[in-house]
Amino acid sequence: MSASSSCAPRASSFAAWYSAAADWARTDGLTWIYLFKALAASFLALGIAMKLDLPQPRTAMTTVFIVMQPQSGMVFAKSFYRICGTLVGLVVMLALIGLFAQQRELFLVTTAIWVGICTAGAARNRNFRSYGFVLAGYTAALIGIPASQHPDGAFLSALTRVAEVVLGIVCAGAVSGLVFPQFAGLQMRGTVRARFSAFVEYVSASLAGRNDRAQIEATNARFVADIVGFEAARSVAVFEGPDSRMRGGRLARLNSEFMTASTRFHALHQLMNRLRDAGTHGAAIAIGALEPYFKEIAPLLAKSGEPVLSAADAAHAAAQLDAYKAELPRRVRATRAALEAHPSAPLLDFDTGAELLYRFIDDLHAYAATYASLAVDKHERERWVERYQPKTNAIAAGVAGLRAALVMMVLGAFWIATAWPSGLTLTLNAATVCALASSSPNPKRTVFQMAAGTLVASVMGMLAVYGVYPRIDGFPLLCAALAPFLLFGVFMTTRPALAGYGVGYCIFFCFLAGPDNVIHYDPSAFINDAMALVLSMLVSSVAFAVLLPPSTPWLRNRLLVDLRRQVAVASRARLGRVRSRFESGARDLMFQINALAQDDPAAKRDTLRWLFSVLEVGNAVIDLRREVAMLPAGPRYAKTMPWRVSLHTMCDALSALFERPRADRFERALEATANTIRAVQLLLAEFTPPRDERHQLQRILSQLHFIRTALLDPQSPLEPLMSARADASEGVPHAA
Repeated sequence: MSASSSCAPRASSFAAWYSAAADWARTDGLTWIYLFKALAASFLALGIAMKLDLPQPRTAMTTVFIVMQPQSGMVFAKSFYRICGTLVGLVVMLALIGLFAQQRELFLVTTAIWVGICTAGAARNRNFRSYGFVLAGYTAALIGIPASQHPDGAFLSALTRVAEVVLGIVCAGAVSGLVFPQFAGLQMRGTVRARFSAFVEYVSASLAGRNDRAQIEATNARFVADIVGFEAARSVAVFEGPDSRMRGGRLARLNSEFMTASTRFHALHQLMNRLRDAGTHGAAIAIGALEPYFKEIAPLLAKSGEPVLSAADAAHAAAQLDAYKAELPRRVRATRAALEAHPSAPLLDFDTGAELLYRFIDDLHAYAATYASLAVDKHERERWVERYQPKTNAIAAGVAGLRAALVMMVLGAFWIATAWPSGLTLTLNAATVCALASSSPNPKRTVFQMAAGTLVASVMGMLAVYGVYPRIDGFPLLCAALAPFLLFGVFMTTRPALAGYGVGYCIFFCFLAGPDNVIHYDPSAFINDAMALVLSMLVSSVAFAVLLPPSTPWLRNRLLVDLRRQVAVASRARLGRVRSRFESGARDLMFQINALAQDDPAAKRDTLRWLFSVLEVGNAVIDLRREVAMLPAGPRYAKTMPWRVSLHTMCDALSALFERPRADRFERALEATANTIRAVQLLLAEFTPPRDERHQLQRILSQLHFIRTALLDPQSPLEPLMSARADASEGVPHAA
C-alpha cells in the first residue's frame, strides 16, 4: 500500500508538469519558436547576400523583418504583394529616372506624387493588398532616390536592390514554411467551429429571452470583428497550400452566409421586441401565434441534445433544418387560417414575422450546409462567386496620399536647401514611414512608437558597430554577436503594446548597423543617418497629427455617412451580388469606426445602433427588389403601375433619409412607405391572383410593413426625428 500511495503523488505531479508544459508550448513556446525563426531567416538572408557579394546585404536582412509574421500564410501573402509592389516600383522609378535624371527638383516632385498615389491606394484597400500599394510607393523611393544620384548606374543599382529584397523574401518564406510552420488554415477550422457554436448559443439564448439589449449589442459587435478577422485570415490562408485553396470558396461563402443569417435573426428578434413593446391585444395575438415556432428552433441546432461542434454535427443540423423548412409553409398557412377567424387578429404583423422566420431558417440551413461541406476536400458549394467587399472612404484615402506627398516634398526641399549629406535618408524614410502607417487606425501613435524604437536602435547600433564588430571575425561570430540585439527587437514585435517600437527597432537597427561585406567605420555618417531617421518620423508624426488626422471626429463622421449610404447601395446596386456587397460593406465600415473610437464607448454604441438600422432596412429593400424582379410579366406588374411608382419613390426617400437624416426626410420616407403599403393592399383587393403570385405580393407587403416598423422603432437612431404628432398618430402599426 505504501508503494501504491507513493506512486499516486508522482503520477499527479507528472500530470501537472505535463499540463504546464503543454500550456507553455501553446503560448510562450510559440513565441520563442517565432523569435528563433526570425533570427534564422535574417541570418540566412545575410549569409547568402554576403556569399553572392551583393552591395548591401543589410537590405536582405531588413526585408526579412519587414515580411516576417508568426503564421506562414501571412508571410507568403506579404511576400507575394511585396514582390509585386517591388517590381511595379522598379518600373516606375526607371521611367522617372529616365525622364528627370538631370532635374533633381522635378524628380523629387514626381516621386512624391507617385508615393502619394500609392499611399492613397494602400489606405483605400485592405488586408495585404494594401501592402502591395505600400511597396510600390516606398520601393520606388528606396530604389530611385539613391539611384538618381548616379543615373549612369541606375539600372544596375535598381536590379541589385531588387535582388536583395527578393532574397530576403525567399529566405523568410522558406524558414516560415519549413521550420515549425504555423498555418492560418488550421486555426480557421477552430474559428469556424467556435463561431458556429457561439451563433447557435446566441440564437437559443435570445429566443429563450436570456439576452438583454446590452448582451445583444456586445455579441453583435464581436460578430463584426470576427467577420472582418475571418476574411483577413481567409485571404492569407489561400497562399498556404492546395487544401486551403480547395476550401477558399466555401470559407468565403460561410462568412457571407453567417452575415446574412445573423442579420436575418436580428430583424426577426427586433420585430418581436417591437410587438412586445406595443402591448396591444393584437400584438399579443401575433406573439402567441409565432412563439411556438421559435421554441422549435433550438433543438434543430443540436445533435442528441448536445450543441453542434464538428462539421459532421453541422450536417445533422442541416438535415433537420431542411426537413423543418419543408414543413414550415404548410404549418404557417394553417396558423394563419386560424387567425383569420379572429376579426382583431393582426395578419400583417403575423405575415411579417412568419416571412422573417422562414427566411431565417433558410439562411441558417445554408450556413449549416456550408459548414458541413468543409469536412470533404471537394464540394459543389465551393462554387461561390460573391466575395467580401471592404469599404474605405475615398476622401480619407486621398487625404492620406496628399499627406504623404506633402511630407516628402517638404523634406526633399529641406534636403536640397541644406545639402545635408543625410538628406537622402531623411526624404527616403519619410516616404517609407508615411506609406507603412497609412493603414493604421492611429498612424500618429504608430509613427511615434517607431521613432522611439529607432532611437533605441541607434544607440544599440552604435554599440554593435563600434563596440562589437572590431572584436569579432567570421560569420558564425557575427551571428552570435547580432543575436542579442535582434532578439530584443523581435520580442517587442510579439507584444501588441510594444509592436510599433519593435518594428522601428528591427528595421532601422538593420538599416544602421546591418553589416556589409566591407564595413565602413564612419561615426559622423552613422549619427547623421540616425538623426535623419528619427527626424523624418517625428515630422511624419506631426503631419499625421495636424493634416486631417484619422482619429478626428471628421473621419468618423465620414465613415458613418458611408455606413448610412449602404441603404442606397441596397436600393440601387445590381441585384446579382448586392447582398454580399451590402452586408460586407456595412460591417467593414462599422469595424473601421470602432477602431477609430476605441476609447469612446458612446460612439461605438451609436455606430452599432446605426448598423442595426441600416441592416434591417437595407436587407428588407433587397428582399423587396428580388420579389418584384421575380413577379411574372403582366400589365399589373409594369414599372408604370402606381404601386411600382410608389415603391421606387419609397426607395429614393429611404436612401435620402439615411444619407442625411432630417425630420422632413423622415416624414417623407414614412409617408412614402405608408403609401406603398396602401398601393399594394389595393392591388391585392382589385383581383384574385394565383396562389404563388398572391404569396409573392404578401411577401412584398410584409417587407414594406417591416420597413415601417423599423422606421418607427423607439430604439432606432432615427427616433429623435420623430415628431410628437407623428408619434401620437402613428404608433406601432397593425393591420388586419
